[in-house]
Amino acid sequence: MDGPAIITQVANPKEDEGRARGASEKASHCNVSLKKQRNRSILSSFFCCFRDYNVEAPPASSPSVLPPLVEENGGLPKPPAKYLLPEVTVLDYGKKCVVIDLDETLVHSSFKEPGTLQHPPDLFFPIVNTLVQPISNADFIVPVEIDGTIHQVYVLKRPHVDEFLQRMGQLFECVLFTASLAKYADPVADLLDRWGVFRARLFRESCVFHRGNYVKDLSRLGRELSKVIIVDNSPASYIFHPENAVPVQSWFDDMTDTELLDLIPFFEGLSREDDVYSVLHRLCNR
Repeated sequence: MDGPAIITQVANPKEDEGRARGASEKASHCNVSLKKQRNRSILSSFFCCFRDYNVEAPPASSPSVLPPLVEENGGLPKPPAKYLLPEVTVLDYGKKCVVIDLDETLVHSSFKEPGTLQHPPDLFFPIVNTLVQPISNADFIVPVEIDGTIHQVYVLKRPHVDEFLQRMGQLFECVLFTASLAKYADPVADLLDRWGVFRARLFRESCVFHRGNYVKDLSRLGRELSKVIIVDNSPASYIFHPENAVPVQSWFDDMTDTELLDLIPFFEGLSREDDVYSVLHRLCNR
């Protein structure tokens, strides 16, 4: 087993936010600001107010090698490696890159079937208390093999995830980036993404383990940072690049949730901007 948990999400959104609050105060402000902008008409008119607002973006990295990984214990940095993403395809040329999280952003999963007393092995949830909460109306049931035993994972789709993914695939180069293990996340993505929206899928091994968190280092993607957006419910996941984040609220089972639907007009406007900083910086300040 690679690590203590197959899915790295927490049961209580307040605990998730509290763990990352000290290092990602800016991201928390973005989350509050974004929730205030949920109305479609407000979001649609939002862009016309600051199209001339420019924020200097960080210089683009060399397209051939990665920056060194973060070292926690004062060790020597690792040698540069290849970028995580392949070259941009002709189909996505000129599009911005949107990195989308999986658990509690697009879906919620549980290892416990309703009405059963059986619990999954302890290795599933030292971090992931949410996994013991049963799901009675799962959209998918995914078998996952752990230490020679098959466990059923019950997956619930967030409302409007289909509309969201289809529209995002039309507007952006979309990448799935999750801190969960591929043995769980890959089959879930197969069932979730029926349209081939995700051009690439990145899992836990592509994260940087930094101060107890699996961080998605956007500088390792091989894309110009001024044209990269990350959509994630956990501020700890984008602690290296909070200025590139569109935070979303953690989702578990609220079937009246409309957050993904409300984000569509926001991203339609963002896709037409020259760089993401000119929009997201203004959004955070508001």
